[in-house]
Amino acid sequence: MNGTLKRVSVACLAMFALLMINVNFLQAVRAEELRADARNVRNFYERYSIERGRIIAGGKVIAQSVETDSKRFRFIRQYPDAKLYAHVTGFFSPESASAIEASENKLLDGSSADLLLRRSIDLFTGEPTKGANVEVTINPKAQKAAYDALRQSGKRGAVIAIEPKTGAILAMVSLPTYDPTELSGTDKGKVFSRYDELAKAKDQPLLNRTIGQTYPPGSTFKVVTMAAYLEDDSSRGPDTTVDAPQNLPLPNTNINLPNYGGAACGSGSVTLTYALERSCNTPFGKMGMELGYDKMNEQTEKFGMGTQIGVPMSVAQSDFGKEEDKAALAMASIGQRSNRMTPLQMAMIAAGIANNGTVMKPYLVNKITDAKGDTIDEADPDELTDAVSEDTASKLRQMMVSVVQNGTANLAQVPGVQVAGKTGTAETADGQPPHAWFISFAPADDPKIALAVIVESGAANVGAEATGGHTAAPIAKAVLEAVLTK
Repeated sequence: MNGTLKRVSVACLAMFALLMINVNFLQAVRAEELRADARNVRNFYERYSIERGRIIAGGKVIAQSVETDSKRFRFIRQYPDAKLYAHVTGFFSPESASAIEASENKLLDGSSADLLLRRSIDLFTGEPTKGANVEVTINPKAQKAAYDALRQSGKRGAVIAIEPKTGAILAMVSLPTYDPTELSGTDKGKVFSRYDELAKAKDQPLLNRTIGQTYPPGSTFKVVTMAAYLEDDSSRGPDTTVDAPQNLPLPNTNINLPNYGGAACGSGSVTLTYALERSCNTPFGKMGMELGYDKMNEQTEKFGMGTQIGVPMSVAQSDFGKEEDKAALAMASIGQRSNRMTPLQMAMIAAGIANNGTVMKPYLVNKITDAKGDTIDEADPDELTDAVSEDTASKLRQMMVSVVQNGTANLAQVPGVQVAGKTGTAETADGQPPHAWFISFAPADDPKIALAVIVESGAANVGAEATGGHTAAPIAKAVLEAVLTK
């Protein structure tokens, strides 16, 4: 009998031990997994029980929570000017979120450790928990001008603008866009169905082209090649002459690199300023081959390429391309071949030149405040890299001003403002028309804004870099005017 009782006791103890292990495993190890499980109905309702903080741009509310009459869903998300700011705010759906709604979620829903004091005070006073407000760096005038001008082109594309001295992002527009309100409702069936439609759409409206897509940069990249060439020998300047043949033989191939349409570049020997003004291919291909892959790649890295950046949303990696042969290097040096850049990276290049050679780390969040308006955190601008010397930046600035005044970007001129810029036309591999690019900053002597514009398949059949100049430069002009003129 004692043996039987002993066996029963051991079995009971073993079952209790297994039960305790299972309870602890569920509460400690799988707690987060179970909490996030889509079948957890309580978690679903809790997403809408807290008043999330507002997202604000230039004093304007661009996302907020509003109270409902529903007993199950107390708050729902609302987006004034939804399509205009969609790729900034993102959406807050029943099971996921994007953009600022995702990257700053713990602040917005009040669960961040930074809000512990605020939660403690609210608990003591009996006030309901509220999320923190996120103030972004977007300039509403710049955002609206970029959106309207790009939309008028009727093409897909992106516009991103930066404050050169701080790295603050002033405009972030990607088209086509979408309405985040449609993805932020409480009806899972409708939300998921609409999300699937947008995700499968050929024109990819959910894609933030400013930071999530890389493109061949075309001739806008020639400012990087020029930067490397000037840095390699400080005696070189805007009036230095270089060879500019009508066709440049590419080593170990039977192929020549021509200028656009096979046109001549001046008399065959031109100044660096003229080469940039007219965006001749042959002198830049020759420069790249003379400098070599290592020096060219090093210069790209000095402008921030290869650095993992979060703004706070993650940014696709720009890449000069792997080392191949001299022929490939010549093509990469004019922005083709394996050379791939995000619009943000090209804006950073323009901003670095504008900021005397220093590239600032780009950022989108300016300030965090609690529900009472007290500041929790504030942006602290930080240097990312020293791209070029002040002397080289000054030379590049002079030449880029000439591109706008005398070259391919005359449509970017703003009355009373000295504008610096560079056009670009990027050939694509899919047989579609080339992309139209433009990078710029202004005023040239005291830059307040630097930007990059890309219009997908937006190149017009008007010759040379007039494609970027005719399609992308006017969009940049609209943004510059919105920021710099009253």
